[in-house]
Amino acid sequence: MSNLRFYSPTPLTIGQTTALSENAAAHAIRVMRLKAGDTLSLFCGDGFDYQCALTSVEKKAAYVEVLGRTAVSNESPLNIRLLQGVSSGDRMDYTIQKAVELGVTEIFPLTTERSVTKLSGDRAEKRVEHWQGVAIAACEQSGRAVLPTVHAPVTLAQWLGQYETHSSLNILLNPVGAKQLAQLEKPSAPIHLLIGPEGGLSGNEIALATQHNFQSIVIGPRILRTETAAVTAIASMQTLWGDF
Repeated sequence: MSNLRFYSPTPLTIGQTTALSENAAAHAIRVMRLKAGDTLSLFCGDGFDYQCALTSVEKKAAYVEVLGRTAVSNESPLNIRLLQGVSSGDRMDYTIQKAVELGVTEIFPLTTERSVTKLSGDRAEKRVEHWQGVAIAACEQSGRAVLPTVHAPVTLAQWLGQYETHSSLNILLNPVGAKQLAQLEKPSAPIHLLIGPEGGLSGNEIALATQHNFQSIVIGPRILRTETAAVTAIASMQTLWGDF
């Protein structure tokens, strides 16, 4: 059972006894049918895996003792921040899941002019909570011990007003891009990867991004779906400059 691995939303220290999260407890008790004495691993986002043993199992709760910890060294050497136009349905979940598996450090959902899904208020909060859960599950599966943050949706203009782009490599996927990734030098600074939703970014948004130091890049001769574009671009960067 030692290969089971769950996220802990609270910090962990060796020797402490802590409750599993609601989702982790449900999986451990109902799916895996663990019992006191069984072992599993937890991570809390600080770069370590914590080896734990179940001390008690109740109907809807489970408690573990933290026995030790091991540093996890599988973070990408690239600091890729994904700026993803919000897509509908499972497309956005797929994009977040695969982006986390491929090593991104942050995800910024963008509400764009052509976004089919419009989010605000409570609906936006619930959606961000769901997306963060997708990221957690991707970390559990992929072995990452540093959890990427999924931010609240903003417009491209709002994002550009909050973040500095002068010292980073800013890439805009554009079917009419003038360059290919292989033509760029390996970056030492953070990478901002901007991808539009299903209908792509509008001309105004492309112009705005260009004014803020984003350069248009094309990946291959075929137009990719938004969720394919994100996965392909990140994997290409990891192949060219990262740890693939």
